Amino acid sequence: MASTNHIPTREKVKLTAQKLFREKGYAAVGMRELAAAAGMRAPSVYNHYRSKDHILQEICFDIAGQFFKALDEALAKEQKSSRQLRAAIRAHIDVIAANLDSAEVFFHEWIFLEQPALGKFKKMRQEYARRFREILERGIRKKEIRKVNTRLATFAIFSALNATYEFMRSDEKFSREQMADELADMLIKGLKNKD
Repeated sequence: MASTNHIPTREKVKLTAQKLFREKGYAAVGMRELAAAAGMRAPSVYNHYRSKDHILQEICFDIAGQFFKALDEALAKEQKSSRQLRAAIRAHIDVIAANLDSAEVFFHEWIFLEQPALGKFKKMRQEYARRFREILERGIRKKEIRKVNTRLATFAIFSALNATYEFMRSDEKFSREQMADELADMLIKGLKNKD
């Protein structure tokens, strides 16, 4: 983790939580442990966050917001469905690469969110997946993409994309641009209409 000496305390708590939640899992981390790792006393953490769930909410909803913003920007640049899909894949990978700890928490620890945040988060995930399905459906209508089950295709795309953090942490020497391009090539070539 980067040095947290010159950043605001709230951000320091969040960065420390991301690292601990990623390494140990949300359920295994207590507020005292989190405070100690952040170099403070437990009561001080409560000056910045009401609860451990509040920290998890901030991590998950921040990354969700980044995914949506990146997707919007990617789609605005392209008209052709296959190019939109490539841009969306690249945008998704860029968010993960820029936020490895928090992205990993987002993918695995969201299940510990408490209601009503959990319900809101699930709706956001569904909406994000729907937007990817729309790209595929438009491509099918325009005959750029062969006819496929768009739910299954979206599931396969997200399964590949959401596991990229593991590859990014490995000893493989790929830039995120190379990774995005190679993965997009593999996924899109399998979906392109051969006609």
